[in-house]
Amino acid sequence: MSVLILRGARVLDIDQGELSDQRDVLVEDGRIRRISRDRLEAAGAEVIDVGGRTLMPGLIDLHVHVTAVRMDLGSQVRMPNVFVLLRSVPILEGMLMRGFTSVRDAGGAERALAEAVADGLAKGPRLFVSGRALSQTGGHGDFRPRSDHLPIVDSCACSFRIGAIARVVDGVDAVRKAVREELQMGAHQIKVMASGGVASPADPIDAYGYSTDELKAIVAEAEGRQTYVMAHAYTPKAIIRAVECGIRTIEHGNLVDDEAAAVMARHGAFAVPTLVTYRALVEQGPALGLPPDSVAKAHGVLDRGVKSLEILQKAGVKIGFGSDLLGDTHSRQSEEFLIRAAVQTPQQVLASATTIAAQVLQMEGQLGVVREGAIADLLVVEGNPLDSVECLARPVQSLKLIVKDGQVVKRQDL
Repeated sequence: MSVLILRGARVLDIDQGELSDQRDVLVEDGRIRRISRDRLEAAGAEVIDVGGRTLMPGLIDLHVHVTAVRMDLGSQVRMPNVFVLLRSVPILEGMLMRGFTSVRDAGGAERALAEAVADGLAKGPRLFVSGRALSQTGGHGDFRPRSDHLPIVDSCACSFRIGAIARVVDGVDAVRKAVREELQMGAHQIKVMASGGVASPADPIDAYGYSTDELKAIVAEAEGRQTYVMAHAYTPKAIIRAVECGIRTIEHGNLVDDEAAAVMARHGAFAVPTLVTYRALVEQGPALGLPPDSVAKAHGVLDRGVKSLEILQKAGVKIGFGSDLLGDTHSRQSEEFLIRAAVQTPQQVLASATTIAAQVLQMEGQLGVVREGAIADLLVVEGNPLDSVECLARPVQSLKLIVKDGQVVKRQDL
């Protein structure tokens, strides 16, 4: 039984927007067992004096692609599986070292990778995987060039490649089977492409993805297994039709308007904006192999991203934290905090990456909080994030301790 005591920590309560006076926190077998003003002792415990620094929950990123090892997603489909897998390992470790102790993979990662991390074969955050995202022919998950003839096969030939973040499938019966297959292979939730996107070659941003009958069938299959569907969607019309079909989280949503945000609020749908990726696509995309058409589309949605936060917040939509970075841009993950801070208060930004994110993952009270009984995913931070989230944007300097599942994975200057 592993036992850890964090002594003299000021505990951050994000829901209340408060930082406590100094407390001792006892962690046993990966769970927070006690939080006390009194000095705690336990036989065989590792004791770390936090020195009055902030203790907060581990961060959660709701939109990552840990197997997106290249900016050009179409080209990585042709990479040997072992190359993609090995290049994913430092991506996973980098996320953990930035304080993200849990992430939701939005297409590409499979259950086996999540289990490998859980077993300690790879160092990284807890993974909630979607398997392959579902895309219609010519949709956001179809990376075949326009010049290609479509192969006459039952399913997209890319669906078994580790470098493929999506699979192409069409028709109500076919999408039902695809959902069942992804769930059988261990997906925690289902990802669907409900509009056009930036990184794919053949679909304009304002294109729909799937008919309403197909979307409803996908949702029904997911709900039958007590899980949910997350949907890539940009435009108001695409967002509204997805939410009205039962989609639970809208990814990106840069072009959302007041009407679409009101529909999301009415249905209790979550929003997961991913603003940093558009800066990365515009600034680094051309040098990293992103096709010119995709760079042009990124320009088109970049400026609307921050505005979308204002619209969603005004409508009362719960907003989660996402980054959606690709290839060499994964290192920019923590920049998302600074972009959000232009519109949201520090408390709102923190909630997006902790308590709200835990609700999305259906792990409310287990993740995203420092509370007795919760999973011991913890960060010791230099500074008070309620005053400014800039400390989270500088993880190398500011994160003094990272604990995942009760195990210390980083300790610096303590």
